[in-house]
Amino acid sequence: MKYVRRASKSMRRLLFILYFSPYKNLEKGLVIKNTGSWYLVKTDDNRQVECKIKGNFRLKGIRSTNPIAVGDRVQISINSEGTAFITEIEDRKNYIIRRASNLSKQSHIIAANLDQCMLVVTVNYPETSTVFIDRFLASAEAYRVPVCLVFNKVDRYTEEELHYLDGLTNLYTHIGYPCYRISALDGTGVDEIKQALEGKVTLFSGHSGVGKSTLINAILPEQNIKTGEISTAHNKGMHTTTFSEMFPVASDGYIIDTPGIKGFGTFDMKDEEVGHYFKEIFEFSAQCKYGNCTHRHEPGCAVREAVENHYISESRYASYLNILEDKEEGKYRSAY
Repeated sequence: MKYVRRASKSMRRLLFILYFSPYKNLEKGLVIKNTGSWYLVKTDDNRQVECKIKGNFRLKGIRSTNPIAVGDRVQISINSEGTAFITEIEDRKNYIIRRASNLSKQSHIIAANLDQCMLVVTVNYPETSTVFIDRFLASAEAYRVPVCLVFNKVDRYTEEELHYLDGLTNLYTHIGYPCYRISALDGTGVDEIKQALEGKVTLFSGHSGVGKSTLINAILPEQNIKTGEISTAHNKGMHTTTFSEMFPVASDGYIIDTPGIKGFGTFDMKDEEVGHYFKEIFEFSAQCKYGNCTHRHEPGCAVREAVENHYISESRYASYLNILEDKEEGKYRSAY
């Protein structure tokens, strides 16, 4: 410290800040786990550091229950006591977001900086509604995240259920969403999923009970993620994953595992924009008589004509109307 005494006043101040600053060690990294109270960050030199966020971080205009999400690139500062705080988030290339449960004016960011999402769905045990699928797809379209549909539990379905599954895969494949038919339990189709994951950051999402954890165990058996049973009374899954976490896969890829979603409320969509996020509705809307057509009651609506002529699926059109109705009511129904 004798050198500090000999320095000029301004130099002494600078040296004091550098020597005693509690946040002099700044590093960058990737958020790989979020428990709600703390975040696990993998630094660029491959260390894993437990971090918290400072209270005022939430006040920077972020209308979200979780301003930081798994997949975020962040800057962290580590003080002399070894405590680490996230101080900055790098710009996101995209993210998946939904309306926070019971907080209609706030959002919940599911994951950030994604190359693709695999929405795991089931025809039964439990049943995933087309409204839920379409709400998820619309939100992904809004934030530029490519989605594949993974139809799980094909080993359990009846002939009638398999016929319904054929209809769903034909519908969504025709619209432009790749579809996989798998059984995470017996391994059917899992190798195709593994190939599609290579070198990409992939979010796994879906209802509780659709088999996300079983599928991840089939891909990465060393993780041994806890799995759960289906409620026989309600034919619904029960939460087994309680926080979001990233797992490395081949060729520098990652799987992001997230808790099951009960309902998917779309967030921050204007009425006139909703149709843009349904690929086939957007395509036909160019032929509507009015540029601001809502595709509900206007004369000369090419979208309603396409529905009547079976160029647009009735289930997809119903999902479109469902989103508009919920927006008007200012809420969403959690069953979807």
